[in-house]
Amino acid sequence: MALHKYDYLFAIGTIFAFLDAWNIGANDVANSWASSVSSRSLTYIQAMSGAAILEFVGAVGVGGRVADTIRTKVVDIGAFEQAPALLMLGMVCAVIASSLYLTLATRIGMPVSTTHSILGGVLGMGFGALGPSGIVWVGYKDDGSVDIKAGVIQVFLAWIIAPLLAGTAGAIIFSITKYGIMLRSNPTMKGLITIPLYFWLAGSLITMLLLWKGGDYEVHLTGAQIPGVIVAAGAGFGMLVGFFLIPYFYRVVIKEDWQIKWYEFIKGPMLLRRGEVPPPPADYRGVVRDFYEGHLDREELEAERARQAATVNSENDVEAQHEKKTVVNRATSDSGISNDAPAHARAPATEANDDVPEMNMYGKHIRKNGIIGPRPAGNLLAPGVMFWWLKWALFRGVDIDIHREQAKKGALTGDLAEIHARGDHFDNKTEYLYTFLQILTAASASFVHGANDVANAVGPYASIYQVWHTGEITGKKSTVPVWILAFGGIGIAIGAWTFGYRIMSNLGNKITLMSPSRGFSMELGSVIAVVVATRLELPVSTTQCITGAIVGVGLCNGDWRAINWRMVAWIYTGWIITVPVAAVISGCLMGAITYAPNWS
Repeated sequence: MALHKYDYLFAIGTIFAFLDAWNIGANDVANSWASSVSSRSLTYIQAMSGAAILEFVGAVGVGGRVADTIRTKVVDIGAFEQAPALLMLGMVCAVIASSLYLTLATRIGMPVSTTHSILGGVLGMGFGALGPSGIVWVGYKDDGSVDIKAGVIQVFLAWIIAPLLAGTAGAIIFSITKYGIMLRSNPTMKGLITIPLYFWLAGSLITMLLLWKGGDYEVHLTGAQIPGVIVAAGAGFGMLVGFFLIPYFYRVVIKEDWQIKWYEFIKGPMLLRRGEVPPPPADYRGVVRDFYEGHLDREELEAERARQAATVNSENDVEAQHEKKTVVNRATSDSGISNDAPAHARAPATEANDDVPEMNMYGKHIRKNGIIGPRPAGNLLAPGVMFWWLKWALFRGVDIDIHREQAKKGALTGDLAEIHARGDHFDNKTEYLYTFLQILTAASASFVHGANDVANAVGPYASIYQVWHTGEITGKKSTVPVWILAFGGIGIAIGAWTFGYRIMSNLGNKITLMSPSRGFSMELGSVIAVVVATRLELPVSTTQCITGAIVGVGLCNGDWRAINWRMVAWIYTGWIITVPVAAVISGCLMGAITYAPNWS
């Protein structure tokens, strides 16, 4: 029987559960796509479009129909059996604490573990209602052995296990790629030969991820059959890539066939029979782009800084300064621009100055010739202005130049030009081969993230709904209706679409130099860590995995200064404070409400 006297609690829980899901999308989804965007394999809007779709499909399609509500891992659930409404109140306090903390963390650009955020909220409500005796500090299995998946101890283990596993895996993959392909003679041909093997590995790992961590579906395979299925699925995928994509890559990268269309990859080996490529048009830019655009190597940086030093010395020369001022005064007098005008207004009209980055009303760089564009003239009810506001509402969160955002100076950035210059610049044609691998691993990680992390929002909400709807606690796990999974999936998708840029701006190039080969190694290293941890039943977070992989790959540059340790420290600080801050907020709410004076 529904507890209608607590309708207000159910309403409050609904609001904050959606806010929690929104924040999971805004804070966590960037982990899957940051390296793809930072390395220019995808544009930001492409990544967020894929994220919104895959996160929702993962949450609704294979999300846990019977989801662990997290409450059993850190709180003694038996203490609430005689007072189910108190558990309902506790879960409301937990989602309020988690969502408020995640909102603040996302606003200041701090990547945190959303799993640990809701875990901290549940821990705090348990402490506020039951005291320290009601908390499961260390979990134990039926045979008396320690269960590292239960209890508060899992949080501390995750700080070490996740980054270490992912960093080691990412470093091994990138080292093999770097020394086996990138630094060898004719790296593009070697890359073409080895790409199917990488797809085989990626396909096998994704199959593992779907079998062991992909959601609440049944796999009717024996323990002896699973390894064969994993290897066969990966091998089949690698063979398909070798049959269809390698001939396409050969025509595009080696032969520089400018006439070939992307959908012609379906022709497979028949593409090798195409004739010689005619000279391209004068305005043809090519498919392979400069993946190191905006990043100087060591020699270029030294030359640029020497030029800047010479310019400064010249400006310190009194005669040169006097002559320059005379020329500027004459130019501004002729043009009608006052000397009191802003610097960019007084600058001569050059090609570089024409490319002044545009800002939105929040000071974020927007893409030149982006979707929204400048606001047209006219009053608020003018059709053009109303259409502009519609575009602003729909695309404000994705019409942003992430690369300019990552290049912005700040207290956490340090000398990014110096950090990036310590990384090797590889052949762009060879880098292009890894863009497809990178997109594959990012999409897979995003899908699995939606299938698993939706439980962080809807798990506690399912408890709230269960108690409100039935008036009792039915067990350690609560059935999650499809509409609740869709509710969480929509929240995650909207969060990624509208506010994901906050975290995206602080990942990727703000930690170390990014490129497709590096990004692929990072993402695959993160997937390996999640797969291994899942199989060994070790608690890890996707945020911690991708950060560890970024650091591991960055260290493969052979110079510890190739990593922005300020940003790494900022991210690690977020991990450490997540559980206590969320727990304090939740505990204070729960304690204040539970033990408040009343009229009875």
